[in-house]
Amino acid sequence: MLLFASFLTLVSAIGLDEFYRMVLPERRREGFAAALIGALLTIVPLSGDLSLFLLAVTLPALLAALWLLFRFRDIALAAREWSLLAAGVLYVPLLISQLLLLRAGPYGTSWIFLLLVIVMAGDSAAFYVGSAWGRHKLYPAVSPNKSIEGAIGGLAGSVAGAFIARMTFFPQLTPADAVATALLLGLLGQLGDLFESLLKRSCGVKDSGTIVPGHGGILDRLDSILFAAPVAYWYAHFLF
Repeated sequence: MLLFASFLTLVSAIGLDEFYRMVLPERRREGFAAALIGALLTIVPLSGDLSLFLLAVTLPALLAALWLLFRFRDIALAAREWSLLAAGVLYVPLLISQLLLLRAGPYGTSWIFLLLVIVMAGDSAAFYVGSAWGRHKLYPAVSPNKSIEGAIGGLAGSVAGAFIARMTFFPQLTPADAVATALLLGLLGQLGDLFESLLKRSCGVKDSGTIVPGHGGILDRLDSILFAAPVAYWYAHFLF
């Protein structure tokens, strides 16, 4: 578990740094420091202490506010800059930390692999179905290459992936669980991808980073998982 938590913390720090490079390119030093501090939130669930978790969420926002109070460059931009510094902590480490909660629960390893299979199968199916039969644009203002046909194909791929998981490494899933998790996580994964595309278009960048050759940054690989992870944990914890 400690190795998994360390890996998530590293991924969170890189993803958060990419986020701040996109939204606050003029605040590189502050963004890097906020990424390091915010990423520590990822491992807080290991403590099982709600008070510590609240501290980990609150502290970065307070530090960012105090830093800007005494080091603002343009007072007209102070509210925007503080909001973006605080939003990064909510977007990356808070969401990704729920993978740690998911892993710590019953059948935790199976749940992690199920989430990955659903998201990856959905992404692959959406790409191939959209490329072959995509005719109707899904959300052209945000992602002009995505189609309604591709989105539907992605959900079908997610369902297929969930049933493959049920037949191989996760036999505890019922057919209803397989369909429900596939549709929920598949849909949230697609929305997470669209949201990150919205952020990139808002910032005028093509990719969040260059750490993955030919595939952009860590956020470009994580966008679907960030939105799907909390729902996977809630489903596993409350319904499974």
